[in-house]
Amino acid sequence: MANIIDGKALAQKLRDRLKSEVDMLKDQGIKPGLAVVLVGDNPASLVYVKAKGKACDEVSINSFQRTLHKEITQKELLWQISELNNDPKVHGILVQLPLPEHLDEELILEAISPEKDVDGFHPMNTGRLVINKPLFQPCTPLGIIKLIENTGVDISGKEAVVVGRSNIVGKPVAFMLLHRNATVTICHSRTQNLREKIGRADILIAAIGKPAAIKGEWIKQGAIVIDVGINRLDGGKLVGDVEFDGAFKKASFITPVPGGVGPMTIAMLLYNTVAAAKRQSKGIRV
Repeated sequence: MANIIDGKALAQKLRDRLKSEVDMLKDQGIKPGLAVVLVGDNPASLVYVKAKGKACDEVSINSFQRTLHKEITQKELLWQISELNNDPKVHGILVQLPLPEHLDEELILEAISPEKDVDGFHPMNTGRLVINKPLFQPCTPLGIIKLIENTGVDISGKEAVVVGRSNIVGKPVAFMLLHRNATVTICHSRTQNLREKIGRADILIAAIGKPAAIKGEWIKQGAIVIDVGINRLDGGKLVGDVEFDGAFKKASFITPVPGGVGPMTIAMLLYNTVAAAKRQSKGIRV
């Protein structure tokens, strides 16, 4: 039977630690600030932005929200980002995705200053991650690493399998594991013998967005299972990408859905924002 990796509890510990750090920074005249740019009224985005604002309040980070009309032009949005890049009160900038279809998502993300890219999606930050000289690491992958490290199991030398190759989770977490001396296999929709590859994993990261696509019987005995998937079934129940009950019987550690990776993503956003404030207060540039 697996031990449950409680992402909510770990995220709370990290927020408590950040709150103390932010209080000390404020005593030095440094007030960390995060700007969240929301374009349109996507219901899921509204929920995420509200949660991020609440988390900022909890750790005393100044939260600046810009809610923009869904028909905003690309030129106008780029101007908004430029204004935030030049605002010394704003240390981190996050553009909530997805954006309306008429906007070039890649161009918008590249417009954010790398020093304020607390989501870690700017090409410069992606490149620095690849060569193991990271400035800001993407929040969900960084949260995954913290969850694994919290088990007390050494990543070095382990066989890690990442199922999913997105730029947001799969690829960056694979590099993070590689830099910690894991042997990493990335699986995707064209992978052959997926079950066999998953069965070798000492550490399994599931990030494909398909409910219970990875069967519990495929899991290696004693593996660490990190389930990134959040899938809502017809009845409203939230489930992950891994068949939980079967995996629970074989894994040594497993994240629940919900309450596993999700809370850590926001905690890492706050972590990156505080790091950005400290760097900018010292005038450090890349």
